[in-house]
Formats: sequence, structure tokens, C-alpha cells
Amino acid sequence: MPLNYSILQQSTEELRETENSPSVSMWPYLVDSAQTQLINKISIYAEKGDTAERARVLYMNAPALDVWKKMDKATEAVGEVHRPPKSALLLFGMPFSE
Repeated sequence: MPLNYSILQQSTEELRETENSPSVSMWPYLVDSAQTQLINKISIYAEKGDTAERARVLYMNAPALDVWKKMDKATEAVGEVHRPPKSALLLFGMPFSE
């Protein structure tokens, strides 16, 4: 099975900046850049982390990660998974489907 989601982690410090949340900043970016059609391809899940350095874990599919990179956000992946864990909640975009 292909690995469809990149795993990114955000620290407590990064979470203090609201623009580091895809649910806050990604839609305005898509509107301003005339890319709203991408909403149908973007899938971002999140779950609570377990340390200050890993306060939130994001699972982004390739289109979401590409947009996040274009937004100049931190995109260093710490791993990849086929799908987010069941404990992760949809944060932005469309749910995955199989």
C-alpha cells in the first residue's frame, strides 16, 4: 500500500502562532491564490501530541503538504503512513477514501 500521508509535528511554541494551524490559515491562502478547487484534494488530520516538542501531530496528504510548503510553513516530515490513525480528527479538507 502506498504511504499517502506525511506526518508533521508541531511544538507548543509553534501552536502559539495561530497561522500555524491549517484550519485557520489554509483557506484564506487558497482564496487569495485562486486555488479554492484544491479543497477537494486536501486532507489534513490532527491529533494531540505527547510532549512540548510534539504538542500536535498533523497528517497531510500530498496536495495539502504542497500547499503548506507554498505557504512557507514548517514541512519537515517525521514519517509517513497509509492513513491517519483512528484517533486523529479531520482538521481541514476532505476525508480520505478508499
